Amino acid sequence: MSNSATELLVSACIQLLQAYAPFDQMEAESLRFLAERVKLAHYPKGALILASEMGVARTLHIVQRGQVRVRRSGGSSSAESASITLGPGSCFSIGALMAQRESSSAYIARDDVFCYELPAEDFFSLTQKSTVFNLFCTQYIAGLLRQSQQQLQLQFAQRAAEQKTMNSPLARVITRDPVSVAPETPVRQVVELMASRHLGSMVVVDSGQQPVGIFTLSDVLKRIVLPGASLDQAIEAVMSPQPRTLPLAANAHDAALAMAMHRVRHVLAVDEGGRLKGVVSERDLFKLQGAGLRQIRHAIDSATSVEVLRHAREDVRQLSLTMLAEGVGGQEITQFISTLNDTVTRRIIELNLDRHDLYGIDWAWLSFGSEGRDEQTFTTDQDNGIVYICTDIMDREQTQLRFLEFARDVNEDLDKCGFPLCKGNIMASNPDLCLTLEEWDERFAQWVRTPDPLALLNATIFFDFRPLYGRFNLAHRMRLSLLRQTQGNPLFLRMLAQNALSVAPPLGRIRDFVTDADPGHPGTIDLKKYGVRLFTDAARLFALANQVEATNTVARLKRSSALMNISSDEVAASVEGFNFIQILRLRHQHFEQEHGRSGDNLVRPDELNEIERRILKEAFRQARKLQARLKLDYQV
Repeated sequence: MSNSATELLVSACIQLLQAYAPFDQMEAESLRFLAERVKLAHYPKGALILASEMGVARTLHIVQRGQVRVRRSGGSSSAESASITLGPGSCFSIGALMAQRESSSAYIARDDVFCYELPAEDFFSLTQKSTVFNLFCTQYIAGLLRQSQQQLQLQFAQRAAEQKTMNSPLARVITRDPVSVAPETPVRQVVELMASRHLGSMVVVDSGQQPVGIFTLSDVLKRIVLPGASLDQAIEAVMSPQPRTLPLAANAHDAALAMAMHRVRHVLAVDEGGRLKGVVSERDLFKLQGAGLRQIRHAIDSATSVEVLRHAREDVRQLSLTMLAEGVGGQEITQFISTLNDTVTRRIIELNLDRHDLYGIDWAWLSFGSEGRDEQTFTTDQDNGIVYICTDIMDREQTQLRFLEFARDVNEDLDKCGFPLCKGNIMASNPDLCLTLEEWDERFAQWVRTPDPLALLNATIFFDFRPLYGRFNLAHRMRLSLLRQTQGNPLFLRMLAQNALSVAPPLGRIRDFVTDADPGHPGTIDLKKYGVRLFTDAARLFALANQVEATNTVARLKRSSALMNISSDEVAASVEGFNFIQILRLRHQHFEQEHGRSGDNLVRPDELNEIERRILKEAFRQARKLQARLKLDYQV
C-alpha cells in the first residue's frame, strides 16, 4: 500500500477516534502511535469476537462500527446476563489485558462489526506513552461504576417512591371519603358535624357535588366567634369561596405547590366532571414526605424517651434508602448513617446521665469497629467502651462501678433502639473495656509489644476507636500514644501485615469468583470478611505505620498515600472499589430486611448483573494490589 493510502487510513482512524473518550483528550503523538498500529478486523453477525476459551487476552478491541453484545462466559443467555451492548468508540478487554488473563466475558457481534485491534505489546507501550490513556485504563473501575450507578438508582428509585409517595397521584393520597354540606346548611350544623367527625375542614358543594367553598377550624374563630356572628346563618355566608382544586391524576407535589403558591392549607381533589372526591391537607403532605434530615436531627435532639429515638432510627434508614435512590456514594451514605447513629447514642447517653452521677470526672464514650471508622451500614451491633481519669483522691474500684452501672443502662437503651448487644461483649459495660487512660495505654502497648493472634485481632477492632461523647482530648491522647508505640515496632507492623494477608480476595483462576470459602453458605461471598476487610486492614496498617490519626478507611488511604508515594490514580481506584462493595452491602442488607430477615453480608455473585460482576471483580483486584504492596513493604 502506498504511503499516501496509509496516511489516509491513519487520518481516518484518528478522526473517528477523536469523537470518543479517552481518545478525544489524548496527546496527538500518542493518538497517531495508536492509529498507525491498529488493524481493522471484521466480524459477521453472531461471530464470537472474544471469550475465555480463547486464552489470555492478546488484543485491545475498539469498536469502529456496529454493536457488540457482552455476556458472562459460561453464563445463561437470559436478558439480564446479556444486557450490555457496546457501540462505536467502546473499548473492551482492558481488564484482561492489564491482568494478562483470559477474558471473563464473551463478546459477540450483534450485527456486522468492525473493530480496531491493537496488539498487547503496543497496548502496554501506549499506556507508557500516553498519560491520558494510562489514566483511562487505571480508572477502568470508575468508568464501570458510572454505568452501574444508573442500574442501582433504578433498583432503588421505585422503592423510595413507593415509601416516600410524593409522586403518588392524589387518588392514592386520599385516605377517606369526603364529607360535604350544601351552601344553605346552618353554621351550627356544620360546626357540630366537624366536631363529631374530627374534621379540620368542611367542603361546601352545589347540587352537582362540585365544590363552591371551604370552611376550616380557623374560620370558626375568625369569622364566627370574634365577630359574634350568628350560628343560624347559612355556611355560604362565612365560607371561603372558589377553593383550590386539582384533578385526581395530579400528584402530591402538585398539591404542595398549589398550597405554597396560594397560601392555603387544603386542596380538593375532583374527578373529570369536577365532582368532589377528597380533601388533601397540609398535614397529609407532611406525612407523605417523611422525615428529612432536619426533622430527624430535631427529633433526636429533643427526644425524651427511648421510644422516640427508636422511631428516629427508622427514619435514618428510610432517608438512607432515599440517598441510595438518588445515587449518593457508599462512603457518603455510611458516614451519614454513622453520624446520625452517633447522634442517637449521644442522646441516649444524655438521658442516662440524668440518672447517674458522674459529675467532676473526666471521661469519654468510645466507639470501635465500623462505627469508629464512620462506616456503619444498615446491619450493625454495639462496639463501645469508656476511658476516664482516676485521680489520686478517687477510689478506683468505686469509680469503675459507677461507670459500669451507667454503661449497662446505655447499652440496654441502645439495644432497644436497634443497636443489638454485642455477642462478643465489646461494650462499655464490660469491665475490660471501661478503663482509665493509663490502663488503655498499657493495654495497647502490650498488644503492640506481643503481637500474638489475640493481640492482632484486638488491634483490628480497638485501634479504630473514636470518641462520641465527653472529653475528646482523652481519645486524642490515646491516639498519640498508640502511634508512638507502633512507629517504633516494625515487628508488630509486619505481624499486622501478615494478619491482613490471611484473607485473600475471592477471585478464581478458572471461575470468576471463589464462593465456597464458607461451607455453611455455598454460592455466596461474605462482602464484609472477604471484601471490606481487605481494604480496612490495609488502610489501618498504612495509618499506623505513617502516623496518620484518621480512622476512616478512605481518609486513611488518601492521607497515607501522600506519605508513601502512591499515585492519586491508584488510590482513587482503591477507593472506588471499596465504595462499590459498601454499596452492594447496603443494597443487600436493605433487601434482606425488607423480607423480614436481619440482614447479612452474604451476596450471591450469580445474582448480580453483568456490570456489577465486572465492577466487583475490579474491586477485588484493587484489594489484591493493596495486598501486593503489603507483601512488598513487609516481606511477608
